[in-house]
Amino acid sequence: MIAIIDYNAGNLKSVEKAFVSLKEECVVTRDLNTILSADKVVLPGVGAFGKAMVQLKKYELDKAIKEVVSEGKPFLGICLGLQLLFEGSEESSGVEGLNILDGQIIRIPSKEGLKIPHIGWNSLDITPDGRLFKGLDANPYVYFVHSYYLKAKDEQIVKATTEYGVNIHASVEKDNVFACQFHPEKSSSVGLKILENFCNIK
Repeated sequence: MIAIIDYNAGNLKSVEKAFVSLKEECVVTRDLNTILSADKVVLPGVGAFGKAMVQLKKYELDKAIKEVVSEGKPFLGICLGLQLLFEGSEESSGVEGLNILDGQIIRIPSKEGLKIPHIGWNSLDITPDGRLFKGLDANPYVYFVHSYYLKAKDEQIVKATTEYGVNIHASVEKDNVFACQFHPEKSSSVGLKILENFCNIK
């Protein structure tokens, strides 16, 4: 069973719908026991970094997430869910992230002809060893909606990048922790394949 964490950050239904379409048992929940007993856990998210951290702490979901990760269960962060795994974000100065992975979330630089937020389809450059991208072409197209991007401290964990005025670390993987800045649940057949690959991780 896959637990999709509900911390009032929106976009939960589309994530749930994507897993249901893959015939995976899933539940949208903030119940700590349900999350801790799940086989896999997903942290989706749309919105501001600081507000999201307040919500996670309010429901003690920050502790549950760290416990799930420490137990070695497959964990997937999506969009804001990726950003929250890191140390902090320029969006919310002084707010500490979950600190599960090392890196900072930085605002996409303003450049002429570059719209922020970055909304739309971009191709990825993926590494051969990224388990989320098994069976996909080297440059699949996925759907982004974001104004801030990840700069991971250890580039060895980066399994996909994209270009949007700057080189964006678009997906990371470290042991049982996976995360995507883009929205696989909105990325058509490519996104469903990514979610299917996550479901198949033991």
